[in-house]
Amino acid sequence: MIKARPFDFPYDGRLEPQHTALLAIDLQEDFLSPTGYFARKGYDPSPLRAILPAVNSLIAAARAAGATIVHTRQGYRADMADMTAYEIWRRKRAGLDGTDVLLRSGPGFQIVSDIEVAPQDIIVDKTCNGAFTYTDLELILRSRGITHLMFTGCTTDVCVHSTLREACDRNFQCLTISDACASGDQYAHEAALHMVTVEDGVFGALADTDAVLAALSQLAGAAR
Repeated sequence: MIKARPFDFPYDGRLEPQHTALLAIDLQEDFLSPTGYFARKGYDPSPLRAILPAVNSLIAAARAAGATIVHTRQGYRADMADMTAYEIWRRKRAGLDGTDVLLRSGPGFQIVSDIEVAPQDIIVDKTCNGAFTYTDLELILRSRGITHLMFTGCTTDVCVHSTLREACDRNFQCLTISDACASGDQYAHEAALHMVTVEDGVFGALADTDAVLAALSQLAGAAR
């Protein structure tokens, strides 16, 4: 089990790599680059970049243990045919009209080079904050028999939390890794982490990277 709060993960003590996936949410240039969308909106991307070593360690450990790695990317079609009138209005209001920011055709859509994406990893592209909305993520997870999800990425308060809530409503067992998630707003980050633990873990459990690495190392050792 992984030492976590308000309960150790998973609740039944059965952490099995073949039924577990590590999610790396939206670690893209548009959010982590000093010239990307996030920076253009006035946020400092350095807290997001600061989690990359932890995420890389978790990805390596999860791979070694035999767990599935899922990366998500947020962005719209190049022709913006998948954007509603409201989303187009918000884009113009943000000063992004005429740019390739948050479009799948732009360089900002790509996962940052700091993160190693292996051929066996799964990439899920999305338009919404939640990775289950209008995507095949749930089908992929169900097809592989995955029941347990561990969350990393950005931002804690928006795309990570939206996907976490969707996963909980679909009865996946969820663990948020606190120091492997980040936001440009520290208050929102801390509030989002706190919300995981309320009502005795209404959105699952919360652990730090060291605790997860220790458990994954044991699993990898048992598999050898």
